[in-house]
Amino acid sequence: MKPKSVVVYLVLGVVGAVVIVGLLSGFISLGNIAANFLSFVLTIIVISVLAVIGALFIGMAVSHYITERRGFTPFEEEMLRMKVEVEDIKQRVERIEKTVESIAEMMGDGRERK
Repeated sequence: MKPKSVVVYLVLGVVGAVVIVGLLSGFISLGNIAANFLSFVLTIIVISVLAVIGALFIGMAVSHYITERRGFTPFEEEMLRMKVEVEDIKQRVERIEKTVESIAEMMGDGRERK
């Protein structure tokens, strides 16, 4: 495991232990939360806000990881190679088109240019 994940698990364990001790000692009462609708709604709102903030931080971490990486993935490298190949084929087709037009002019076919 990475050192960061050990710290995260340690923090989660401590928080879980505090909640369990609070429930067993009676300091935290689930009956009060269920009985008081306003505090229940407030609790849901606070948890939702914290979840959104956490999601933002996770999104920033993921986007930082993606942009931090050096180089391209194999798929991106293949797409770049294909782009170069398409440009090469395009130039070849243009040269062939010019050659065909010049031959047509020499033969006097009367074909019109586009």
